[in-house]
Amino acid sequence: MSLAIVLINSEAGRESELLEKIKKIRSVKEAYIVYGVYDIVAKVESESLEELRDVISRRIRRLEGVRSTITLIVVS
Repeated sequence: MSLAIVLINSEAGRESELLEKIKKIRSVKEAYIVYGVYDIVAKVESESLEELRDVISRRIRRLEGVRSTITLIVVS
């Protein structure tokens, strides 16, 4: 099992819309709007590191409204 925390910056005013899209992604277990440097924090879990990379690179980062992401891979 692979786990990552994804910190997401969104376009201004699109946080709620983007949060709903992110929550619909199967591997996203939790997602929240937060205040601070980032707009959304998501917990992503998958069967393998390859699948995790695919979800983050091809599903989350390509959503309309995502400006940037930082991914933290959980190691223990």
